[in-house]
Amino acid sequence: MLQIIVQGRGGQGAQTAGNLLAAAFYREGKYIQCFATYGGARRGTPVSSFIRVDDRPIRLRCDIEHADAILCFDSSLLKGGLLDRSTNDTLIVVNAGRASGDWNGLDGFRILPIDGIAIARKHGLGRIVNSSLLGAFVCALKAPSIDVMQQTIAETAPARKAENVSACLEAYDCTRQLMQEGLSCQ
Repeated sequence: MLQIIVQGRGGQGAQTAGNLLAAAFYREGKYIQCFATYGGARRGTPVSSFIRVDDRPIRLRCDIEHADAILCFDSSLLKGGLLDRSTNDTLIVVNAGRASGDWNGLDGFRILPIDGIAIARKHGLGRIVNSSLLGAFVCALKAPSIDVMQQTIAETAPARKAENVSACLEAYDCTRQLMQEGLSCQ
């Protein structure tokens, strides 16, 4: 079973990203479980989306204690409670413009930074980073397929569908290059 945490702050779109990711896995025929926590339920407070993915029905009904992968919308959240749910094997894709070597105090974690804001702005999306971060995440995770993720985004984006799909694909390509060459993705 694959266990994923999507972490962000209220208003950043982490809940939407979690729902889109779950929908993409479902389209691929996987069993999914998706639930969320909202902290103070106001803009700026930490929010989490939890996703379980498996080839068989999921009967587990508790919080995710040890994530296989984390998608983090805000690098300031990479501390305490979130990192307590990860191990040295946990893949962490984080929205940040810093290179992977610039993570003081986070040695031993598999951190892959992606400048989701720069990619979103390049495609006319402002600070809406869902699509770019999802493109990076599915590349790093190697699931679901980029085609399914793009189709899910295209069908569910309320506006600027082409721009969202383009941002997703650019982040996917950038992440693939980053993983192959060890470069910063901006």
